[in-house]
Amino acid sequence: MALQLKVPDIACAACVDTVTQAVKRVDPTAEVNADPKTKLVKVETQQPETAIREAIANAGYPAS
Repeated sequence: MALQLKVPDIACAACVDTVTQAVKRVDPTAEVNADPKTKLVKVETQQPETAIREAIANAGYPAS
C-alpha cells in the first residue's frame, strides 16, 4: 500500500532520519521517501495507515 502524508514539522535531514526510523520499527521492509522541502512523506508498506501515522506521530512528527 502506498501512503502519502503531509508532515508539516519535517525541516531537515535529521527529521527525515527520525521519521524513517519510526516507520521502519513498524515495518522493517517499508520504503520511505521524505522530503523536507515539500513536507511530504511517501511510504510503501504492508502495515495499515493508522499504524504508520501513529509511529510518525510518536516520533514527534504528526501528519496533518
